[in-house]
Amino acid sequence: MAKINLRPWREELRAEKQKQFVVMILGAAIIAGGLVFLWKTDMDSRIAYQQSRNAYIETATKKLDQQIKEIENLKRKRDELLARMQVIQDLQGKRPVIVRVFDELVRTLPDGLFYTDLTRSGERVDIVGMAESNSRVSALMRQFEESEWFTDPNLSNVSAADSRRAGYSQFNLSVKQKTPEPEGEDE
Repeated sequence: MAKINLRPWREELRAEKQKQFVVMILGAAIIAGGLVFLWKTDMDSRIAYQQSRNAYIETATKKLDQQIKEIENLKRKRDELLARMQVIQDLQGKRPVIVRVFDELVRTLPDGLFYTDLTRSGERVDIVGMAESNSRVSALMRQFEESEWFTDPNLSNVSAADSRRAGYSQFNLSVKQKTPEPEGEDE
């Protein structure tokens, strides 16, 4: 007998293929969801790792900023100390010069004349004094010209003194201080 299949095999085959298609789509969707989940988990862990690195760098930067501030403070203090040391060294070096200047002021002072005010600004010394006569002021100016510590005497004013100093005249004089050549040591 001949076998004739009267069942709707084409529809069954189509239904079977449709079922397989749905299963494949669901499988692909599940695999894609799994891959997306793995990718997201990996990205989250990378982001967390990078954030921890950024936090470490920020704390290290803050520490370095503090160290830089400390270094700047130390440099500033060092510069202040060096400036103080330089001032002290300058004062120590100029101490004998000041003594010699005052000594020379006394040596150049002729009789009948005295100083009432001395002012030093830079290399210039302004002198206000009293003299018995104008010839004493002239003698003082000659003494300054011959001095090894002073030069260029400039007389700016000579006037009669007040009533307490009758017979005296007041004078204003300025001289420039010069640094003499270093003296040779005695052998």
